[in-house]
Amino acid sequence: MSQKYSLVLGSQSPRRKELLGLLKIPYEIVVLPTTEEVPEGDPVKFVEHVASRKCDVIWAQLKKRPNFSTVYFPLLITADTIVVLQGKILGKPDDREDARRILSQLSGNEHSVYTSVMLQTLDMENKKIRQRCFTVQSRVVFSEISRSIMDHYLDTGESLDKAGAYGIQGPSLTFVKEVYGSYANVVGFPLVEFVAELKQFVLADDQTLWSKFHGG
Repeated sequence: MSQKYSLVLGSQSPRRKELLGLLKIPYEIVVLPTTEEVPEGDPVKFVEHVASRKCDVIWAQLKKRPNFSTVYFPLLITADTIVVLQGKILGKPDDREDARRILSQLSGNEHSVYTSVMLQTLDMENKKIRQRCFTVQSRVVFSEISRSIMDHYLDTGESLDKAGAYGIQGPSLTFVKEVYGSYANVVGFPLVEFVAELKQFVLADDQTLWSKFHGG
């Protein structure tokens, strides 16, 4: 019987779990704490760095498992999503009023959402680490957010655990005017691009991709 990969998602984001689950490939979730900072500088380099750092931390833990590199071949997926307005990264709000401040900046403006995805596994033949990282950008335009809509959205509590103080799949649709590019990317995981990258990473086509994984 040929070896198969064990898919591992290094994220506890409900949005990423839901989107990856649409592929119907069995996977487990492994999450370890990493520090999150919002620095100055190139947003793409930053989001790629965070996705890579998450990968390094979780991979070190996976290497300790029994049968690693003999029977157990994890294919680890980590990701990070940021919201960028005029070159500045907008992190998660500290509290309700900070969320109001962030949303007020986004109100009536266009911003970008970047998600970097890191894939890492161990080559089944030469036992060397293989990596692939890709970043997807989407552009989002907000309408002017009225005071009543702002208060209603803040009342939902959705802002407090999300970069840019909003999640596009919920009540924020009351002020999301336009989306250019991948909607799933704005949710937090660019699914179409991920499938394309995954095929190349495991050298599979539509007929064989699902058979590369346990349970496929």
